[in-house]
Amino acid sequence: MNPVVAPGAFGTRNGLAYGLLGLPLAFVALPLYVILPNHYAREFGVPLATLGAVLLGARLFDALIDPLLGRLSDRLFARSARAVLGLGAIAALVLALGFALLFFPLVSAPSALVVWACLMLMLTYAGYSALSVSHQSWGAMLGGDERQRSRIVAWREGLGLVGVVLASITPVVFGLPASTALFFVALTVGWLAWTRADRPVPRQASAGPHAATSLWLPFRQPGFRRLLAVFLLNGTASAVPATLVLFFIQDRLQAPASQEPLFLGSYFVSAALSIPLWLALVKRIGLAPTWLLGMLLAIATFGWATQIVAGDTAGFVIVCALSGIALGTDLALPGALLAGVIQANGQSGQAEGAYFGWWNFAIKLNLALAAGLALPLLGLFGYAPGARDAQALNALLVAYCVLPCLLKLAAAACLYFLVIKHPHGVQS
Repeated sequence: MNPVVAPGAFGTRNGLAYGLLGLPLAFVALPLYVILPNHYAREFGVPLATLGAVLLGARLFDALIDPLLGRLSDRLFARSARAVLGLGAIAALVLALGFALLFFPLVSAPSALVVWACLMLMLTYAGYSALSVSHQSWGAMLGGDERQRSRIVAWREGLGLVGVVLASITPVVFGLPASTALFFVALTVGWLAWTRADRPVPRQASAGPHAATSLWLPFRQPGFRRLLAVFLLNGTASAVPATLVLFFIQDRLQAPASQEPLFLGSYFVSAALSIPLWLALVKRIGLAPTWLLGMLLAIATFGWATQIVAGDTAGFVIVCALSGIALGTDLALPGALLAGVIQANGQSGQAEGAYFGWWNFAIKLNLALAAGLALPLLGLFGYAPGARDAQALNALLVAYCVLPCLLKLAAAACLYFLVIKHPHGVQS
């Protein structure tokens, strides 16, 4: 068995071996959460209200199984790292199958297509969640101080951003079939690299009703509850524009489809390039204050985005780049803060799966609410794909720019008062 990573020893080899699986997981996330709603609305003519209901139901299912998958992950970690890797292999196969059948349905009738999409979404989400919860827990169990925890997360999320950039370009340049093949290859290579990663050594959980394998254990910790509240608000603020960005580009900006990779690419490349800069700031002021600065940058950027008009391509590229820089904090820092909560509670090596199961539940809940609420509300206020009248475009503008600003402002306030200024904050 490979040795546990010593503090300060998480270098390039360890980073690549552990973090490379983040690339296909992020690669598949962009089509699932950004491209899929637009694809089904435009290619198959699924109404926005129906699409919102399907996405809400499937994502709520996905959210509800995450805590159970986290508990399963903890039990497998207690058995051996090989058992966790075995679960990862099965989950990867399920994910690949579900993804292919989701974007290349075997039915065409409208009613059958809706049922098919719902079932394939649940299959795909199940594989994705089992793989990502185990992978995140593995990284958290490697431990270390704030600097090392942020470095571990940064490798996973940084390589994930490479996957997102590829996912934003390949469907437009090479088409969905080639993109799907590339995803299959990346998923295989990522899992193989994971098998070569340094392996954490779990500790035996304490016995009794408060054992670390308890499904509800994380909610007994005040630090986790405070951090989760911030994470929920901030995540919803990010999920709404992610769901609506292609509608905004196509109808508010009225940019051709050939320019979509430019916008998405500038967003994710800026996020990837910003991570080392944010990590340097973490060394000076800490994780939570750095995250707060990222939130404030996002608020300012989306406030400016309200001034974007049709044809303002250069302005929107800048918006994408600045919001991508802000995204860097959302990717690299919250997971490191959560690892610190687990350490501070004395549960390292015991309950990472339980914590990350609920953490991913929050992520999926954000995405479910974004799709299940934003899309039907847009339809209610008169917006439909291809709309050009002022009322419909104003509704899209409010949903894409103003609502995220309000949610992000609430998240920033909670982070400041519940975490940074709290006498027993989550930082360690």
